[in-house]
Amino acid sequence: MKEIYTSHHMWKLFENFLVDMAMVCNATHDRKHADIMLEKYITETVCSIITQFFSSPFYDQTTTVQTRQPIFVKLLQSVFRVSQCDWLSGHQKCQVETCIKTLTDIAKNRGIAIPVDLDSQINSIFKSASIVKKHTRLWMSQGRMKRDSMIPVSRDYRNIIEGLQDIVCLLEEQLHPLVQAESSVLVDVLHRPELLFPTHSEARQRCESGGFISKLIKHTEKLQEEKERHLCIKVLQTLREMMSRDIEYKEKGEKLRQSLLFRYYGKANPRYQKEGSSRKDSSGTQMKQTQLNTNHGTMVLSRAEMSMSQVQNQLDEQGASDLVIDLVINNSSTKVFQESVELGIALLEGGNIKIQQSIYNRLTRDNDSDKFYKVFYEKMREAQTEIKATGTVNTGEGIGTKGADCDGNTKDISSGRLKKSRMSNGGISEELKEQLADAALHTSKAFDAVRKGRDDEGGGGGGTAIDMVEKGKDEDRDMSPEIKIMQPILRFLQLLCENHNRDLQNYLRNQSNKNNYNLVCETLQFLDCICGSTTGGLGLLGLYINEHNVALINQTLESLTEYCQGPCHENQNAIAMHESNGIDIIIALILNDIIPLSRHRMDLVMQLKNNASKLLLAIMESRHDSENAERILYNMTPKQLVDVIKQVYQQELQQNTEVDEDGIRLAPVEEGTSPRRVGHNIYILAHQLSQHNKELGQLLKPTNLDDHKALKYYAENTAQIELVRKDRTMERIVFPVPPLCEYLTRETRENLYYSAERDEQGSKVSDFFERSEDMLMEMKWQKKLRSRSLLYWTSRHISLWKKISLNLAVLINLLVAFFYPFEKGTGELDPKLSGLVWIAMFVSLLSVVMLPTPSGYRMLIISTVFRMIYSVDISSTLVLLGLVNVVIKCIFIVSLLGNRGLGNRGMLSVFTDSSILYHFLFLAFCFGGICSEEYIYSFLLLDVVRQEETLLNVIRSVTRNGRSIILTGVLALILVYLFSIVGFLFFQDDFPVEPIEPDIAIKFTDAASSTPVVNVSVAKPSSFPPKVEEGYCSAGNCSNITLPGTTTPDEENKQIEPLKSCGTLLMCIITTVNQGLRNGGGIGDILLAPSSTKHFIARVVYDMLFFFIVIIIVLNLIFGVIIDTFADLRNEKQTKEEVLKNTCFICGLDRASFDNKEVSFEEHKKEEHNMWHYLYFIVLVNVKDETEFTGPESYVHYMIKEKNLDWFPRMRAMSLAADEGENEQNELRNLHVQLETTNKLVLTLSKQLAELKDQMTEQRKKKQRQGLVDLERMQNSRIMDMGINGPEG
Repeated sequence: MKEIYTSHHMWKLFENFLVDMAMVCNATHDRKHADIMLEKYITETVCSIITQFFSSPFYDQTTTVQTRQPIFVKLLQSVFRVSQCDWLSGHQKCQVETCIKTLTDIAKNRGIAIPVDLDSQINSIFKSASIVKKHTRLWMSQGRMKRDSMIPVSRDYRNIIEGLQDIVCLLEEQLHPLVQAESSVLVDVLHRPELLFPTHSEARQRCESGGFISKLIKHTEKLQEEKERHLCIKVLQTLREMMSRDIEYKEKGEKLRQSLLFRYYGKANPRYQKEGSSRKDSSGTQMKQTQLNTNHGTMVLSRAEMSMSQVQNQLDEQGASDLVIDLVINNSSTKVFQESVELGIALLEGGNIKIQQSIYNRLTRDNDSDKFYKVFYEKMREAQTEIKATGTVNTGEGIGTKGADCDGNTKDISSGRLKKSRMSNGGISEELKEQLADAALHTSKAFDAVRKGRDDEGGGGGGTAIDMVEKGKDEDRDMSPEIKIMQPILRFLQLLCENHNRDLQNYLRNQSNKNNYNLVCETLQFLDCICGSTTGGLGLLGLYINEHNVALINQTLESLTEYCQGPCHENQNAIAMHESNGIDIIIALILNDIIPLSRHRMDLVMQLKNNASKLLLAIMESRHDSENAERILYNMTPKQLVDVIKQVYQQELQQNTEVDEDGIRLAPVEEGTSPRRVGHNIYILAHQLSQHNKELGQLLKPTNLDDHKALKYYAENTAQIELVRKDRTMERIVFPVPPLCEYLTRETRENLYYSAERDEQGSKVSDFFERSEDMLMEMKWQKKLRSRSLLYWTSRHISLWKKISLNLAVLINLLVAFFYPFEKGTGELDPKLSGLVWIAMFVSLLSVVMLPTPSGYRMLIISTVFRMIYSVDISSTLVLLGLVNVVIKCIFIVSLLGNRGLGNRGMLSVFTDSSILYHFLFLAFCFGGICSEEYIYSFLLLDVVRQEETLLNVIRSVTRNGRSIILTGVLALILVYLFSIVGFLFFQDDFPVEPIEPDIAIKFTDAASSTPVVNVSVAKPSSFPPKVEEGYCSAGNCSNITLPGTTTPDEENKQIEPLKSCGTLLMCIITTVNQGLRNGGGIGDILLAPSSTKHFIARVVYDMLFFFIVIIIVLNLIFGVIIDTFADLRNEKQTKEEVLKNTCFICGLDRASFDNKEVSFEEHKKEEHNMWHYLYFIVLVNVKDETEFTGPESYVHYMIKEKNLDWFPRMRAMSLAADEGENEQNELRNLHVQLETTNKLVLTLSKQLAELKDQMTEQRKKKQRQGLVDLERMQNSRIMDMGINGPEG
């Protein structure tokens, strides 16, 4: 079969088809002489062959169409010409349009260029039709009654049906919000049933304590027992709607709600008086809050005036969770079971820990776990059996999907308005869904009847393969109820394990009962079954995965992921080591292209790859062994995984350039399923696996920039940290850097890096953690700032404004210093110097234009200002520079507010910020220099102190120990006060006497009256004016005038006495402080010489004591404190630089700890304990949805919430622990070798001792035998001697 699709004979056959189609199109229009058989052959046989050929999965693997593009385009043109023939019957037109749709899709997928006019004509075919999938039951019943006796109908009847359906669709769109609004009032009543009864009544008190809901839940169980399934389902749906999000009912729906609520509650309740006016605003606000809030449990439900978790807990207290368990165990009806599971999902939504614990306690307390889990186990078994019995592959998808396009494309278009209205108005109740589905079914049957009538009228129309496909397409493509029920079941099991509930995770696997139901392994087997029980190695997954079951597969992967995360090592092992092909399918979902699904729904494929990669990461989460990683690596090659990363990365660019059939750019996929983000997850998976495979680690290193853009991108946006678990074990975490972190400014980074304080353990984690929240707020503000382009531009250049302001202040003060006081006028400048200034201006201007540098700008400004001084005047130039400085300073303040986000925190935060007040003060100096005196500009030079660290240290040397300096100064004042008293009492005459210059005003008075006549100024003789002015005279010329106020020179000398510097105690104190502290020798430098006084010894002692105590000791104490403080600041700066250079910011280990280790200190700081990676991880757990947390992320999130820093590694590193472990292993290995050597020596010595013992034993035996022989000889000799001596005797 494969050879057929690559053979050139098929294309020769297509060329023959072109001839036949041309004959049909060019034939006579006289139907009496038409070749009916040729027309039937073209429209049915030829079109069917073309459709099946290009729709086959075997054709997807060929590339021959690229080399046969001319024939392909001609084939499409010919089929289009056939479709324009007016003799086509309904069935024939359907066949031809299906063929056109197939060829058009192939052209778009393969990038074949179609003529523009042909493309537009083809698009007009599929836009023109509009068949709506709705009909009323009365019309359907009438259509069913008349179907058997239906006569050939006219073409106008089809238009009438379409018009009727448009009317029905419009009515449904208009009335549906009112139906929803009316149904929603019941939920409001259930939230506050006590408001239906009078205040202080017994019924109201019972309702306030939850008695109404409790009775309703108990009544639901009785309804189930009494076989009232319909009412039971309705109650379950209502309870579920109590936890649903509020929807918008439009204006008419809101009015209907208000009228109904008024009937129930009356006008007295203030809650419903304000609801009508504020509901629209609150709904909009709630929608924004819902988008910003990542935790579903904290979402506020306006109708309940409580959060979702509070509503869930309230229903749980009334027995809702017990109701779910009881109904699941009974399992009397499929519909009731499904609604029970849906209610359980609503109760557990958001990972409600209290509901999880309630279900767990009920299952363990009443021993219902085996019955409860048995139901789910049997449902999974039934679904697998159904899949195996009815499962088919997608080999006929081309016919099934594109053959349906005889009315499929028009169906999609015609149902567009209905889908849009549903999405905008919220969900549809189950009952309404059933009615709509039933109406759609009968509408399609009626339309088939109409088309059959057209076929009969046209004279053709037997049933072919297309008719069979159309008849059974819904049955083939839709899943059976046994399979559909698996999606809510798996979602329910996932929520049971949400937030990494270890008890329920283990309980799913092992119930510790007589009958154990392992739902973890059963879920994996279900995944194996729905994916065709194949390893995926042959690329056959696309034959089993389609648009209808991909959501169920995704849910299965998500449930398996939640089973493992936390981590739950037992469930990880159960999945990784299971005997089925489940783990192989998960790997294949990542590595393989799921064709044909990927051609038209790449977003679904990305979801599959995303969930599959998350599952594999969950299987390896927090494991210190390599068993599961090796199992994953067993069925993949490193190159395959790296190629997938690159391919998914490139898919992002392709997706951004894709267009639909109308040439409109396709909408981007969801944030979570972005191809680049999916590739990031796969990259992290590869990074984790690379620790167990060196080849994969080498492939992940980007070497070639062009070929490895993806690897470089992911490497730059991936971070890793080490954290300490509760059991004090360390774990390495690899995670994607959140996009929010790119908004962290360089100034903030530098400020944190250089100013963070060390704690007792030598780490800076405490200060770092305290600032992390402020940095997170700053990042969010910086992200918001990007939308304000002008403010962002000014804030981005904040350092430039600071430099410009300082340079302007220096320039202004230079002008003031050189030209103050200012002369009026422009002044004259030498022509040569003037020409030189003009040349400097033009040269600097050219340098700025050609090669802009800071020095060029400065030269241009200086030359321009110098020119303005002599062209305008100095005063106007200073005013202009002052105004420019004010503008720059204002821009700088705005930039500072923009960078820190103070503009959104209120005026109080702005005016309480010290740096803002500082710059406002300098702005006031700028205005003072413009409006008042120019020398006020001199205060602007103090800004240099703030910008230079060394000058700041000079100021800090005085301010840091300011209290010590002040107290020492007070001591100096006390001592000066004591010395002043002694000087006043004993040495008053030794203090200097200051002469007074007389300046006396004499008033001339008339003799007759006391009114002044002439004022005479009397001073030194030399200072009198030589002549008498009007009303004044000299002493010599005033002899004839009576001067009552004048005195003679003798009287003047008697009356005016010199001023003594120690005449009073206050004057003595002031003189001692002023003169004594300013002179190097103390107070003795200004007193009379001791030799000229009568208290010689006392004066010497007085002068020496003042010199040693005040000058030598006290003043040097003050100077010493300042100098020592400055030295300490310098040492601290050097120490800080040394610490930053040679100490880890996170763990506090120094450089020496990494000497002769596998990992260097620089690698440790950059890769293992990168301080910014820890900040990125804190940001990640703050912005990520809590229900999406992995085990380590949940742990760190909890620790951050408790402000516990034990998760930071202190004086520890995994690389050092590994080296120490290796050293310990080496020592143990050496000891083992030594022990073996010692054992060998002991064995050798034992053998030698045994041999020596044997030799000694032999020697002893020989000696014993020798002794016996000697004894026998002695006895024999004695006997012989006795025998000889005997006869002699």
